[in-house]
Amino acid sequence: MAPPIARSPRPPPRSPQRAGQPSRGGAGPWAPREAAAAGVRPPRRGRAGERGAGRRGGARRTMAAAAAAAAAAPGRARRGAPMYSQKELTSKKRDEFEDILEERRLSSDLRYAMKCYTPVIYKGLSPCKPNTIKSAVLQSEQVQYVIKQLAKEMGESPDIIQEEATEILDEMGHSMQLGAVRFFAFTLSKIFKRLFQRVCVNEEGMQRLQHAIQEHPVVLLPSHRSYVDFLMLSYLLYTYDLALPVIAAGIDFLGMKIVGELLRRAGAFFMRRSFGGNRLYWAVFAEYVKTMLRSGYAPIEFFLEGTRSRTAKTLTPKFGLLSIVMEPFFKCEVFDTYLVPISISYERILEESLYAYELLGVPKPKESTSGLLKARRILSDNFGTIHIYVGQPVSLRTLASGRINRCPYNLVPRHLPQKPSEDIQEFVSDVAYKMELLQIENMVLSPWVLAAAVLLQNLPAMDFELLIEKTLWLKGLTQTCGGFIEWPDNLCAKKAVMSGLTLHSNIARLVDGHVVLNDKGVEDGAVGEIVFKRALAILMCATYRNQLLNVFVRPSLVAVALQMTRSFRKEEVYSCFSFLRDVFSDEFIFFPGISLKDFEEGCFLLTKCDAIQTSQQEIYPTDKGSVIVSFLSAMFRPFVEGYQLIFRYLLKETKEAFTEKQFIPGVRNFVFQLLEKGSTQCYEALSSDMQKNALAALVQLGAVKKKKMSSGFTYSVNQEAVNKILDMFDARIPVQKPVAARL
Repeated sequence: MAPPIARSPRPPPRSPQRAGQPSRGGAGPWAPREAAAAGVRPPRRGRAGERGAGRRGGARRTMAAAAAAAAAAPGRARRGAPMYSQKELTSKKRDEFEDILEERRLSSDLRYAMKCYTPVIYKGLSPCKPNTIKSAVLQSEQVQYVIKQLAKEMGESPDIIQEEATEILDEMGHSMQLGAVRFFAFTLSKIFKRLFQRVCVNEEGMQRLQHAIQEHPVVLLPSHRSYVDFLMLSYLLYTYDLALPVIAAGIDFLGMKIVGELLRRAGAFFMRRSFGGNRLYWAVFAEYVKTMLRSGYAPIEFFLEGTRSRTAKTLTPKFGLLSIVMEPFFKCEVFDTYLVPISISYERILEESLYAYELLGVPKPKESTSGLLKARRILSDNFGTIHIYVGQPVSLRTLASGRINRCPYNLVPRHLPQKPSEDIQEFVSDVAYKMELLQIENMVLSPWVLAAAVLLQNLPAMDFELLIEKTLWLKGLTQTCGGFIEWPDNLCAKKAVMSGLTLHSNIARLVDGHVVLNDKGVEDGAVGEIVFKRALAILMCATYRNQLLNVFVRPSLVAVALQMTRSFRKEEVYSCFSFLRDVFSDEFIFFPGISLKDFEEGCFLLTKCDAIQTSQQEIYPTDKGSVIVSFLSAMFRPFVEGYQLIFRYLLKETKEAFTEKQFIPGVRNFVFQLLEKGSTQCYEALSSDMQKNALAALVQLGAVKKKKMSSGFTYSVNQEAVNKILDMFDARIPVQKPVAARL
C-alpha cells in the first residue's frame, strides 16, 4: 500500500515504481479505498492518528404543449454510457476527518511558513518558470495562427497583434514565487486560527490526491461558497507538501492594490468576466490554460459554478473552462486527466450577511484593498468549523471510454480552431453536472442546518424544547436519506442546538424559552424598514436550510407533486414531478435527461422512510408518512409560492419588452408591497436569485422569449403561456401527461 502523506518538512518518500502508478498489488489513487474494502485500514500519521481523532459522516416550445414537453424530456436518450448512477447513499462509507489547525495551534507559524517545501509533482518534472509558460504560449501554433488570421482580416502588422497578445498574457498570467507562498502560509495561519475553531480534512482524500498529481495532470473542482475557498485550498496543499494549484480568478481582484499582485505571485491567473467575442483573448487564454495542464507541473483549479453561490445552493455549471482543460485529452496530447471534486462546507459563512443584502438589491461592494482592511473586524467573530472533503479523482479517459471518438480531432492540424461537435458539448455538460453532484454528495451538514430548516417552518417563534425534538427527528430522516451530518462529539441534542444558536446569534436567539429570528428593531420604524429587516433575517436563515435541500430535493418534489395532483396515480404524480423538476432546473442540480430516475429515487427514499407505499400504478402516503410528506412539502413551499408571485407579476405588470435590470427591481417592489399589506408571507420571493431563476425557467419553457440586442438581452412575455403555468402551480388545471413514461 502507498505510504500515507506526512505533513512534515520532508517530501513523501518515493518508491522505485512511480508513486500512484497501478502496480500488481493494485496501488494507485484509489488504493486506500480498495484497502478499506478489503478490511485493511490505511496507516494514519502523527498525533491525531494515535488518538483516533476524526468524525464520519448526497424549448423553444409553444406553451400549448409546454408541460407535456417538459414531462417528456426524460424520454430523450443521451448518447453513450450513463455517467450518473443512483445508489443507496446511506450505505456509503465516507472518509474520516482530521483537524489541520490543531497542529498549527501547538507550533510556530513562522516555522511552518519557512519549512522545507519540495512538493512531489507530475512524473518528477521540474517546475516551469512563469515566463517559460508565457513564451510557449506566444510561440504556439494555435496563437500564431490566430495572430496571422487577425492581421490579415484587419490589415494590421502581425507584430502589432503579437504585442497585444503579449499584453493579454501579462495581464492574465501568474508569477508564482515561493516567497509570496510563504507569506500567505504565515498570514493565513494567523487568520484561520482566529476565525475558525477547526478546519477538518479527509486525509484519505489528500492521499489519493497526492498519487493523482504524480500520475496525470489534475484539475481541482471545488464548490464555491466564499472567498475563503481558494485561499483555504492553497493553504491545505501547502500543509500537505503538495504542489500548489494555479487558480483561475476574476479580473476584479487586480483592482486590489498590493493584494492582487500577491495573489498573482501565489498562483492566481486572471480572466475577464466576458471575452465579448475577442478571438485573440480567447485563443491566448485557452492556450495558456492548456499549456499549464500539458506541462502538469501544478494542478489547475477553478470553480464550475463560476461565482460564489449567495444562497448555499449549487449553481448551474459553466462549461467554458471545463471544455478547455478537456481538449488536450481529446487531441491525444495527454494520456489522461484527473478531475477532482472538492466539497467545502462552512458551519458559518463569512459573507452570510453580505449575501443577504445583495439578494435584496444592495449593490455588491467592489473588491478593494481598503474594503479588505475594513473587513478585519470579523477577526473577532467565531465562524465555527470548515469541512473539506477531497473526492475521488475521476479519470477523464474512463468517462470518455466508449462514448467519445477522438479521431475527428486528429483529422485536421491541431492548431486549427475547431468547434466542438454536439457529442462533445453534451459530454462536457454531463461531466460538469456529474462533478457538481459529487460535490453535493460530500457536503457536510451541521446541527444548525437542521434547526434552521425546522425554525423556518415555525415562525415567528418556536418553543426551544420542541425545536430540539424536531431537530433530532430531522437528523434521523436526513441520515436515512443519505445526508452527511457532522454531529459534535459527545453533545446531546440540546447542547448541539444551543451551540448552533450561539454561533448564529446574529440570525436567531433564545427569548423566554422560545427561539425567534434576530430581527431586532422590527417593532420600530416604517413598515418598509420592518419588511426589509425581517427579509434579511429570513434570507440568512434560509442559506443554511438550503444546504439540506440538496439531500431532499427529489423526495420533496415527489411530496409536492402528491399534494398538487391530489391523486395517487403514479403516472399523474410523475407528470407533476417532471414539470416541477423542469421549472426548478436552475434552482437545483439535476443530471440532464434522467427525470424518471430522479422520480424513482425520490419514491425510493420516501418508501425507505415509510412515508409512502407504491404499487405498479399508484403511490399511497402512509399514516406515519403524512408528517414527513408535509414537512418536505413545507420545506419547498417558499420556492413554489415565490414562483407563483413572480409569475403573477409578469402577468399583471409587464406589457412590453423588458431587460433583466428592469425586471429585478420591478418584481421586488411588487412583492415588497404585498408583504407590507400582509397579502403574503413569502419573504424569499424578494431574493434576486429566485427572481432570475424563475425568469430563466420561463425562457426554457417557451413562456418568455429572450432576444439578444446590441445593448444586451430583452424579454417579452407570452401571457397565455405564463397563465397556464401559473394555473398548473395553483393546481387549477392538471399537469399534462408525459408522452411516454416507463413507470
